Amino acid sequence: MKANFNVEKIEFDTIRRSQILKKIPLLAGKKILVVGDVGLDEYIIGAVKRISPEAPVPVMDVESEEKRLGLSANVAQNITALGAQVGILSVVGDDFGADLLKPLFKEAKIPWDLIQVDTTRPTTRKSRVMAGPHHIVRIDYELKKYLSETVSTRLFKTFCDSISQYDGVILQDYAKGIFDEQLSQKLIGEANRLQIPVYVDPHRTQPLSFYRGASLFKPNYDESLVLAGYNFEDLKENPNKVYEIGQTLQKRLSTKDIVITRGKEGMTIFSGERITEVPTFAKRVFDVTGAGDTVIATIALSQVAGFSLNESCLLANVAAGNVVSKVGCVPCDLKEMVEFISH
Repeated sequence: MKANFNVEKIEFDTIRRSQILKKIPLLAGKKILVVGDVGLDEYIIGAVKRISPEAPVPVMDVESEEKRLGLSANVAQNITALGAQVGILSVVGDDFGADLLKPLFKEAKIPWDLIQVDTTRPTTRKSRVMAGPHHIVRIDYELKKYLSETVSTRLFKTFCDSISQYDGVILQDYAKGIFDEQLSQKLIGEANRLQIPVYVDPHRTQPLSFYRGASLFKPNYDESLVLAGYNFEDLKENPNKVYEIGQTLQKRLSTKDIVITRGKEGMTIFSGERITEVPTFAKRVFDVTGAGDTVIATIALSQVAGFSLNESCLLANVAAGNVVSKVGCVPCDLKEMVEFISH
C-alpha cells in the first residue's frame, strides 16, 4: 500500500453492534424524498416443453406471474421496509404500466401524490419471460430521453413545494431521462439552500458534473472508474488505485463524502482525508439485483437519523447482505437485519 494512503479497516465488533442496535429505532421518525426514474419489473414464469410449429421458437406454458417495484421505486420501498416514511418524485406515462404500478405503491406504503404524468413517454416496464431460473427474453417498454422543458419545470416546482417536509433527498439516476445537468443542479442547489442533505446514486453514462455539490456520492466500483476517468487496466496494474479514484471524485464533485461499493470486497468510504474499508456481510448470494438501491436507501436514512458514516455503511452492508440472499428485486427485512446484528 502506498504511504500516502492511510486506510483504516473497521470490524463489526460488540461495541459497534450495540451502538447500531440502539439507534435503529431512530429510523422510524425520519422521512426521505426519492427523486428518480421508476419502473415496473414483471416476471412471467413457466416451463418449456416443445417448439412452436409456427416458427423455430420455444413455447412456454405460463405457471405464474409476479409484479415488483423497480428502479427508484425499489429505493423507496427499502425506506418503508426500514420503518421510515418516504415520498417519491418521478415521471410515468398515461398508460397500462402506470396502472400496474399504483397498487404496488399502495402495498409498499409509498404515496403516489408526487408522481408526474407525461403523456409523451411510456412508463418504464421490464417484462422477463423465464423458464424456471433461465431467462428466455426480456421485453422493455421505455424511452431514454430527457424530459421536455414543460415536464422538467413541473417536476422542479413540485420538488420545491414539497422538499421542506423531508429530512433528506436521494437522487437515484438510472439514465432513463429524468436527470439532465440543469435539473440535477437545480435540485441539489435548492436542497443545499435549505440545508437538507442530498445523497446521490449515479449512473456511469451521465457526466460527473450532473452531481456536483451533493452531500454524499455513492457509485459502485465500475461506475467510480468510469466517472473518474480511469479504466479497468489501471486497477489490474495497481489495485490500490481505488483510493486515488475516490479522492479524484471528491475533488471534482466538491463532495466531502464518497462511498464506493465493491461487491464482495465491501465498501470504501472517503470522508474528508479519511479512508475506511468496511467488510461485506453477505453469507450467500443468489441475486444482486437491487442491492445498490438498498445501500443508498439505508445510508441516507441512517445518516439523517444520526448514525455516523461508518455506522451507516455497516448497516447498509447488513441490508445488502440480506437482499442478495433472496431472488429478485426485493426490499431489506428489518427484523432479519436486527437478528443478524444481534447474533
